[in-house]
Amino acid sequence: MKYLLALLLLAVSLAACSRSSGSKADPAQTRAKLAAIPLDQKVELSAAEWRAILSPAQFYVMRRAGTERPSKSGNAIEHHTGVYVCAACANPLYRALTKFDSSTGWPSFWQPIKPEAVRAAGGFSSIFGTEISCARCGSHLGHVFNDGPAPSGLRYCMNAVALRFQDGP
Repeated sequence: MKYLLALLLLAVSLAACSRSSGSKADPAQTRAKLAAIPLDQKVELSAAEWRAILSPAQFYVMRRAGTERPSKSGNAIEHHTGVYVCAACANPLYRALTKFDSSTGWPSFWQPIKPEAVRAAGGFSSIFGTEISCARCGSHLGHVFNDGPAPSGLRYCMNAVALRFQDGP
């Protein structure tokens, strides 16, 4: 009985220690860690680190492969020069000049900035398209469909919370 009680106390104390250490990440430290990784290298952060630097909506979409609701702002073409980057890791994804109004309520592009910028996963479905993620950090961005404009004929339908616009060429 003494051994059972001792094991129970040990298990409870270990569980308490493991919950208190490492369950929260410091946002400033995580951002500094991310900034130190060159853009041509893969990013691997823990779920706690992603949670520390992403908004709840971004975490849901980008790390849990969710989808945001469509909105009128998704179709707005406000920027004529610049680049859309991954909101999680700043990987350049799409040139603003490739954005078009798909009338879907999500930002749509006819091609990525370079083929290696994004990764397509799984097979194609006419309803769900093919899942697209950031090739650098693995964050879910949206889906690609075969109903886009020329010259590619593709529609990269992205979640707005997964993108951040940067002015420039």
